[in-house]
Amino acid sequence: MRSDRVKKGPDRAPSRALLYACGVDNKEIHKKPFIGVASSFSEIVPGHIHMQRLESAIEKGVHAGGGISFKFGIPAICDGIAMGHEGMRYSLPSRELIADSVESVAMAHGLDGIVLLTSCDKITPGMLMAAARLNIPAIVVTAGPMMAGNKGGRRLSLVRDTFEAVGNYEAGNISKDELEELALNACPGCGSCQGLYTANTMNCLTETMGMSLPGSGSSLAVSAKKERLAYRSGKRVVKLVEEDVKPRDILTYEAFYNAIVVDMATGGSTNTVLHLPAIANEAGIELKMELFDKISAKVPQILSLRPGGEYFMEDLEYAGGIPAVLNRLLDFLKENRTVSGSRLKTIAGKAVVENIEVIRAKSKPWRSSGGLAVLKGNICPDGAVVKVAAVEEGNMVMSGPAKVYDSEKAALKAIRSKEIKKGDVVVIRYEGPAGGPGMPEMLNPTSLIAGMGLEKDVALITDGRFSGGTRGPCIGHISPEAASGGVIAVIKDGDIINIDINKKRLDVKLTKQEIKLRMLQVEKPKKKVSGWLARYAKLVESADKGAILK
Repeated sequence: MRSDRVKKGPDRAPSRALLYACGVDNKEIHKKPFIGVASSFSEIVPGHIHMQRLESAIEKGVHAGGGISFKFGIPAICDGIAMGHEGMRYSLPSRELIADSVESVAMAHGLDGIVLLTSCDKITPGMLMAAARLNIPAIVVTAGPMMAGNKGGRRLSLVRDTFEAVGNYEAGNISKDELEELALNACPGCGSCQGLYTANTMNCLTETMGMSLPGSGSSLAVSAKKERLAYRSGKRVVKLVEEDVKPRDILTYEAFYNAIVVDMATGGSTNTVLHLPAIANEAGIELKMELFDKISAKVPQILSLRPGGEYFMEDLEYAGGIPAVLNRLLDFLKENRTVSGSRLKTIAGKAVVENIEVIRAKSKPWRSSGGLAVLKGNICPDGAVVKVAAVEEGNMVMSGPAKVYDSEKAALKAIRSKEIKKGDVVVIRYEGPAGGPGMPEMLNPTSLIAGMGLEKDVALITDGRFSGGTRGPCIGHISPEAASGGVIAVIKDGDIINIDINKKRLDVKLTKQEIKLRMLQVEKPKKKVSGWLARYAKLVESADKGAILK
């Protein structure tokens, strides 16, 4: 066992003494594998506040399976709380800290296997990056989505009924008291936010890739089913150690291909275009943006969950969850192993679709192509991403004058001051991985625009990124970013921006010569950056490479 390095032989007596101090039984220490339980429990993240009961279930499973469990903590950030202020700059960088933290504890203590208890936006990809990097037997337990809120019989979700409600309030459509009532009722308890935003998208794709047990992606945070899955995962990881099944046996090219298929079919978050390549990189696989576009062209969108649709994660769960989605997509999937011991197509073949409207047939899709699209053009020669699933048909082609802002803060001020008019294309730059730094999400500006009723008339483009909850013609991940000399840096107020999502183009109406001349005149805004973010800004790669660290 790997753990022999910290427990076996006369020279490891000091290590054994310290392990005995932790309560390890001296009769079992040499017989049983050491299983780490990496938990991102936090009392300030609603997707994680219930994890202590799942930790307990996992540890019971580990012991029942014949292992010795060791729980340790991993940091977690709630993007919704961090949104719209300096805290959001720490969200994407935290993905790297999470991966490094899991690696550090697992390597320092010679763990034989690991259970990764996770839920929200950057935590799940960070945990998966660590699993691929360490390549020791691992299984992921995702802590589950939140139930829908309810007010007067109307179901509520975080983004539509709080972030966008702020825009409604700013427009004078609802009172301050009504806004507070929505805040009180939109999020009824624990779990990751109720739509197919980044957290739930990544948790569903983790199941698709085979790194969590069937049913994990959509099983609700409050459910006993989630607790049973946690117990089974703890038990199963011991078996993975015995069978020497490692993450890279599961995280193959086929697994990532399948994840993109499900991503497109479900209309998932644009952030997957950052996270899947980053996880693949740790597994030694190159995953290019073009593959997302290639798969999107042939896979129909068969789900329509919030933000773009009206269904919730609980509806997906009751309709059969990810196994039922896989059943619909069998013809598109590649065969692959899973941590359950069953092959992916076997799981898909046995699944039953319980609601044919929530999980539609391929012959009756919401869209004939996938939920994301990669755009190219003179603004984004290396690519940009849009969540097509959240764009109405009438907004697929737009053209208008640019309103340019060098920060999210400046754009928010302009939106609140009613500077943005119908037909404008808002440009927010110097918010990319290095320029932000940290590539903050732009949910506040997009939600204000939507809440003011302008989501059909105003587009937004940025070298930053969007929450999975963003809807409307919003294009992010523009690469190269402004801080790296991208063309977005030379756009001026009044320049005509042409958006054609159907043709997958994003261009500014400037000649090559005009762009070249303007490049000579660009002055980067000076930002005061210190601490971890200063180091991150120097090391981070561009969005089209997954914003990984060099």
